[in-house]
Amino acid sequence: MNYLQITHEDVCNGNGLRVSLWVSGCSHRCLNCHNPETWDTASGIPFDEYTKKEIFDDLSQDYIDGITITGGDPLFEFNLNEVYELIKEIRNLFPNKTIWLYTGYSWENIMNYKSCSSDNFDYIEESYVDGLYEIRKEIISLCDIVVDGEYIDEKRDLTLEWRGSSNQRVIDVKQSLAQNKIVLYCD
Repeated sequence: MNYLQITHEDVCNGNGLRVSLWVSGCSHRCLNCHNPETWDTASGIPFDEYTKKEIFDDLSQDYIDGITITGGDPLFEFNLNEVYELIKEIRNLFPNKTIWLYTGYSWENIMNYKSCSSDNFDYIEESYVDGLYEIRKEIISLCDIVVDGEYIDEKRDLTLEWRGSSNQRVIDVKQSLAQNKIVLYCD
């Protein structure tokens, strides 16, 4: 996985003072995307142990409320394994820090995914796609807040907190999973 930037004291991408990781790679390619430089998986620099230590050093500070993982799309196919391992480690080492994640995928698309068994996929392709959605579900379940949905330029609304267009939602993951329905963190 590559990343473009770490914002060490971010107040724009989640509640409180956060560290934000901007990963590379996104297949959504939204019209007038705020970060088109993050689309290409080859952009930025490789995420390594030094980068992880830098993030963990930030998270160890009492004044940092948590981490936001954005991009690009952290749930893009080529980011999944490293994002999953990073979030598991953060959850273990920093249980009181919140984890926010931005994705162009919708909650419904990920959480209600059904196997695409059809003549269009062979067994290997089908198993691969199924595996992608399973790891996406696991990643989401470890987060506190997910901001979902592609940016839609026609629905741009600068008055909204923590999102760019009105179709995007700020979802309370723990409450949504507990109640088996989408519970918004804010409108």
